[in-house]
Amino acid sequence: MSDRPAISVLNPLTDITGLILAGGQGRRMGGRDKGLELLSGVALAGHVRARLAGRVAEVLVSANRHLDHYRGLADRVVTDTEGGFQGPLMGIYSGLRAATTPWVLVVPCDMPALPQDLVDRMVAGVGNYRIAVAHDGERLHPVVVLLERALADDLLAALAAGERKVGRWFDRHAWTTVDFSDCPEAFGNLNTEEDKQRLEARLNEESRP
Repeated sequence: MSDRPAISVLNPLTDITGLILAGGQGRRMGGRDKGLELLSGVALAGHVRARLAGRVAEVLVSANRHLDHYRGLADRVVTDTEGGFQGPLMGIYSGLRAATTPWVLVVPCDMPALPQDLVDRMVAGVGNYRIAVAHDGERLHPVVVLLERALADDLLAALAAGERKVGRWFDRHAWTTVDFSDCPEAFGNLNTEEDKQRLEARLNEESRP
């Protein structure tokens, strides 16, 4: 059961801001800024932006370093409202605060092969809920999520109480999943050189006529 009344169908071009999370420390990649890692000659965040640009009202990047680089990949760059690399929940909160639309679609910077129709499918799947999370048939992807900007105050309260786990914050609300079991490979992320080779092969295959 959802926790808000039914709404009219969302128009992504007016109602949704895209938010790319690129504010992490990149620990599994030796501290490198993952969103700027090149894949087939394009920064990872650039591949992700291509899934959102022209499909939402605005594309924001949540980043905490190399801000000038990210400005070339976004309409606006948003930094965490508190420093110290506090994790994706802080990036989501900062994006909710910066957004000017009633909804925000959050995606990570290291999933360059996200479905081309991601926006439409997330909109179709949210129903009467305030939060909709992508599920690939085997795994939930908590940072591929469509959520209401009005949840910002509640998220701030959770952060102030020390919460840093995305899933635990979701559980404060009624939320739903969006089924992407037909394309689980689209949710592969990049953490190793092997991941890079696999994702490059997928993107090259996707670009063939």
